[in-house]
Amino acid sequence: MFVLYLYFFNRNVMKYIIICLLLSFSFGVTAKIKVGADQQERLVPLLRNKRVGLVVNHTSVLSISKVHLLDTLLNQGIKVQAIFAPEHGFRGEADAGESVKNSRDVKTGVPVISLYGNNKKPTVEQFSNIDILVFDIQDVGARFYTYISTLFYVMQTCSESHKPIIILDRPNPNDYVDGPIMQDGLKSFVGLLPLPVLHGLTVGELAQMIVGERWCGVEGPKMMVIPILGWEHGDKYSLPIKPSPNLPNDVAIAYYPSLCFFEATRFSIGRGTTFPFQVIGYPDKKYGNFCFVPHSLPGFDRNPLQKDQRCYGIDLRQSVPPCGLSLKYLLYFYHKSDLGRKFFSSPSFFDRLMGNSQVRIDIINGEDESFIRNRWHKELLEYREMRKKYLLYPDMR
Repeated sequence: MFVLYLYFFNRNVMKYIIICLLLSFSFGVTAKIKVGADQQERLVPLLRNKRVGLVVNHTSVLSISKVHLLDTLLNQGIKVQAIFAPEHGFRGEADAGESVKNSRDVKTGVPVISLYGNNKKPTVEQFSNIDILVFDIQDVGARFYTYISTLFYVMQTCSESHKPIIILDRPNPNDYVDGPIMQDGLKSFVGLLPLPVLHGLTVGELAQMIVGERWCGVEGPKMMVIPILGWEHGDKYSLPIKPSPNLPNDVAIAYYPSLCFFEATRFSIGRGTTFPFQVIGYPDKKYGNFCFVPHSLPGFDRNPLQKDQRCYGIDLRQSVPPCGLSLKYLLYFYHKSDLGRKFFSSPSFFDRLMGNSQVRIDIINGEDESFIRNRWHKELLEYREMRKKYLLYPDMR
């Protein structure tokens, strides 16, 4: 009877269950994940005889063939007109904040248009020679990770230029809902949307939210999401490729949402080492027995904070990362520093990262984490309810 109910009243859920069952029989008890890019049988027919633009970077690799999406499509005769590259560039080698220039892909000769630097939002003119856009970039689930800001701007231009967009979905490795909702007055490229610090969405679900909440216009672009197969919310997912230069492994990715706020302080979180976002330190022995020295390190960071200074602090590499957002590291070093307001080397940047100006004030006033978290409890509950409308995958948590 339950199967008949699903068939007649919720066919989308029924389709998802059938797909997961088929995958389970094909790959054993634990189904092998197929990201959107792996499903070429669905994607390629939509691109035949069309001029295609790709919003991609080094993470846009098929998990089955290990071949980049650009090469895969070109090998199938798809006409790729342009690559639109986010922060860190098409090959993912540029430092955080480093301007990325327009170029051509050395291997294929396809023009690469930078969407980081002075041209964060593509122009309608830059979309004039394409018929359809494909977005395939691995996100890490944090509001201030700028790939989703690129997604938003791309969707805006698709709406303005009446060009459809296909989102190739990938799992969220920080699949939690946590932190304050971003305030309107603090919008920047590290936070363009009214999301919590951890939004608990895949890029496909976020794209649906952007359209459904009319954040990029009344109508929004014509959009299609090719979903992940074999994954649901709460499933652990280890990224096969580091998503950006300073997130080299699962530990760094898990700590990233909690340690990124140190970027607005004088404290190093390991940029300029091979273990960024896994340590915290400052050039003073009072902060701990563990020490490290940030250096100019190609492939990670060429000009890190506290460059060539011996920093003392804590090593988190063998610790259990928080399940969501934690303020305990920030509060611990703030109180140990005795710097007061000067702890925040860039108060405005801290507020933009947090998406909230009250958190910094509460820290200065000596409030504990429980008090601070209670301020965003109600708005987070409201967000959770809104989020349910846009979920593509079951979330039984």
